[in-house]
Amino acid sequence: MDTPHSPWRPPLLWRGAQLFARVLVALLARLHVTGDVPAHLRRGPLILTANHISPFDPIVLAAACSGLGVSPRIMATAGLFRFPVVGTAMRHCGHIRVDRGTAAVGRALDDAATAAGDSVVLLYPEGRIGLDPGLWPERGKTGAARLALGTGVTVVPVAQWGSHEVLPYRAPRGMLRAVARAVVRRPVVRVHFGAPVDLGDLRVGAPGAARRATDRIVDAITEALVPLRPDEPDVARHVDPSRPVDTSRVHRRRVEGG
Repeated sequence: MDTPHSPWRPPLLWRGAQLFARVLVALLARLHVTGDVPAHLRRGPLILTANHISPFDPIVLAAACSGLGVSPRIMATAGLFRFPVVGTAMRHCGHIRVDRGTAAVGRALDDAATAAGDSVVLLYPEGRIGLDPGLWPERGKTGAARLALGTGVTVVPVAQWGSHEVLPYRAPRGMLRAVARAVVRRPVVRVHFGAPVDLGDLRVGAPGAARRATDRIVDAITEALVPLRPDEPDVARHVDPSRPVDTSRVHRRRVEGG
């Protein structure tokens, strides 16, 4: 008889960190969470894909996920794992190291595929904090799509808006002033969990499948983001002078079959 499937159990340290994130976000902002994650997917297998607009994003998403009973394992840059205390905590919490720009970067997808089989994995398809002039999602890297197609795990898009008003792009530079301003102003930070992305007609390894899946995922994040910023349809009202602009990866929504 087959052994019953046992979902990954988030360590106590990570669950405690998520509760701390909720307190921290409440001090600096007003968090509004909409949408949901289907109950049967909250412990996995599931892939969450989010837009990336600020260094504060992981804290916001940790708090938002905690409110839904979700403890995601985050794919994070290797730099965080190199700090003695932070790195140890990240590894203990089950987060996944990504060595960008090195031969070891492929190992992150293998680790994420293993993790996605019995838990929730959170990643940013853009692969960096976005530099789009209007702070809309950039054209994504194909890692999230290849992970989804290779595992067959459900993808839920997550849109967030407002975290760029809490911490500047170049944090920790300018962080103290930004935090002091946030404590006084407490900007609204919105997070929306969208409907699962339909990738059922795409097959791993098929020509162009990873690119098409990537575009669908980024389109889904973009569509979920639209109602979060109704008064800022073109450009963000909050201007961060430390954030550079890069138009080389502007995402143009595609129509399937067009």
